[in-house]
Amino acid sequence: MRYGILGEDQSSPEEKLAKYSGQVGWEYLKEHFQNGVLFFVDPAWKLEEVGAAISSDCKEKVESWLKSADLVKIEALHAGQWEDSDQQFDALVVSPFVLCRPVS
Repeated sequence: MRYGILGEDQSSPEEKLAKYSGQVGWEYLKEHFQNGVLFFVDPAWKLEEVGAAISSDCKEKVESWLKSADLVKIEALHAGQWEDSDQQFDALVVSPFVLCRPVS
């Protein structure tokens, strides 16, 4: 299955990645967590790089990141820590997934 960056306009993949990324609070991410599509990206990787690999269906890269825990599905333990916090996140939407990492 091929995933994509939201929006079927004529923007380049890089422009779409930039368009659907930004800083958000937990309230924005909470629904994506509840839908099981929220993933943490290790700070060693750029969100845009991981998003580009997902959108271009680079299975080997994505499987490697999942196996090494550089890409991790957000679980209840993480969500509970952020529920009542003011934590901000860098986030990127690569439909149907949302990639994130807490801002230091």
